[in-house]
Order: sequence, then C-alpha cells, then structure tokens
Amino acid sequence: MKKQIICKEAPPAIGPYSQAIHANGMLFIAGQLPISPETGKVVDGIETQTRQVLENIKAIITTAGGTMDNIVKCNVFLLDMADFAAMNGIYKEYFNEPAPARATVAVAGLPPNVIVEIEAVAVL
Repeated sequence: MKKQIICKEAPPAIGPYSQAIHANGMLFIAGQLPISPETGKVVDGIETQTRQVLENIKAIITTAGGTMDNIVKCNVFLLDMADFAAMNGIYKEYFNEPAPARATVAVAGLPPNVIVEIEAVAVL
C-alpha cells in the first residue's frame, strides 16, 4: 500500500505527481526545486539553490516521520557541471556518515532559473 506525503513546509507539487510517496518502508521524494515555500519563488545562486532544495527535502522527510539520516540514495541534476564543487560543499552539510549513495548528472535543461534539482529515497 502506498501513502501520499503532503508537506506544507515545502513547495507543493506543480504537476500530476506527489511530493513524496511512502510505500513498504520506503520514502520516495520527488525531485525538489529551489523554490522557497514562503515566497513561491526560485532562490538565486548555486549555493542558495542547493540549500533550499535540501531544506525542502528535509521538510518532506520530517513530515513523513524521518530524518536526513534515513536517506539512502540521492540523484542530483545540475544544469552545469561547473557548479559541482559548490553544490557538493552545501550538500555535505546535510548528511552524516555514511552519506547516501548518489548520482550527479548534468542535464540539458531544468525549469527557468533553476540550476539544481535533487530527488531522494529513504528507508523509514
């Protein structure tokens, strides 16, 4: 059985998808964009965008009853791999050892003004 997670402290889904789905002890968090839930606007800069994305993920996993330590896998999508080091510097602040498994890829495009998106999988 699957349960939809709805978190008011993170931006709402903007299409036909859920912020997260909890199923069989796993939490699947949809790709999060650097949108401030307070303003509904995209924040600026790779460090600020990465931090906002991870804060959105943190809010969703907290709503589901977990913590960032429950995350076992992340996929990071960057508009430009030149931003990898800056993204990685912020990313590492959010995870204790052992860090989740991760893939990071450059993509051809993301929504306007967005340079990073991250999705996550957790075990609850």
